[in-house]
Amino acid sequence: MSTTTHGTTTYDTQLTEDQRALVETTLDFAGDHLAPHALEWDREKHFPVDVLRKAAGLGLGGVYVREESGGSGLTRADGVLVFEALATGCPCVAAYLSIHNMVGWMVDTYGDEAQRARYLPGLCAMDDLASYCLTEPGAGSDAAALSTRAVRDGDDWVLTGVKQFISGAGAARLYLVMARTGGAGPDGITAFLVDKDDPGLGFGPNEHKMGWNAQPTRQVILDGVRVPADRVLGEEGQGFRIAMNGLNGGRLGIAACSLGGARSALDRSLTHLTEREAFGQPLIESEALRFRLADMATELAAARALLHQAADALDRKDPQAPQLIAMAKRFATDTGFRIADRALQLHGGYGYLHEYGIEKIVRDLRVHQILEGSNEIMRVIVARGLTGAAR
Repeated sequence: MSTTTHGTTTYDTQLTEDQRALVETTLDFAGDHLAPHALEWDREKHFPVDVLRKAAGLGLGGVYVREESGGSGLTRADGVLVFEALATGCPCVAAYLSIHNMVGWMVDTYGDEAQRARYLPGLCAMDDLASYCLTEPGAGSDAAALSTRAVRDGDDWVLTGVKQFISGAGAARLYLVMARTGGAGPDGITAFLVDKDDPGLGFGPNEHKMGWNAQPTRQVILDGVRVPADRVLGEEGQGFRIAMNGLNGGRLGIAACSLGGARSALDRSLTHLTEREAFGQPLIESEALRFRLADMATELAAARALLHQAADALDRKDPQAPQLIAMAKRFATDTGFRIADRALQLHGGYGYLHEYGIEKIVRDLRVHQILEGSNEIMRVIVARGLTGAAR
């Protein structure tokens, strides 16, 4: 067992030398380039594209893209370490990077040689940003019920519909769009690669959100967008399977971002209780408050262990990986938000002030319980696995 320390939180985990170096490098990047600006970005609703491109210089634009395709070729076990570390600086920016990397992996995994050559260099360098377009105004958790249509017209496809809650919309160059090309249900869905400059592509206004203010969230409006047949990702009718396989990795990333935010909140709480005095002594001398910190650290370690188990299962292509991922996503995002909320309470009135950074973490982590499949849907996935195994 090796010990990894950064900030005030220390935990034990089995890491290789390369993974320890990866964690330290990413934590340093988060501390130098994300944390000092996170509150300003949140307040100004600024999307720090220049900083994302600096992250790409460390290989974080193509975390899971194969090296021969220009990426870093990291495993899912490596990825959860990366996104937890990034989120200690800003969960919102780290989460967008997770989504961008989900799209990059999907292009690398399901794209043909020409598609990989066309899109992956820009995605890995983050000269081009990516958005994942599955959710619709009338099809959230029931993703297979999406209504965006793609109709074949000669050598082209014509896409019409609206996608909702799309991270990076308007700023991204590439939009991975799921559209219906066949009948009802998942087998009628196909994945398309849509470029920002394609005629007919538009965007709704930037949504006013509780958190995640450092990345744009907008509708993506497809008004007869015409794309050539070579923009189909994978095969016609494979889109839903491609989308779900992408989400397996995306759920790991969002779960890791929750842990990173919680870790930052715990570190800040330990510092605050050490420095703040009440009734003639530092708050850290209160056994009740020390126990609260101990519970937060224990829950964080438990969530991390489950997340790492799920990431390892996906790397090994374990048939139970989707259920483990759903467990980890549900548990880590619930735990991360709960830890951040407790940290706010430990800060008292200061926790409610923007300048202390705790309330931003609370706001940013709340949405992790909803996106990439709500935690209610994660329970459905786990329950299906249990009942299916019992038959």
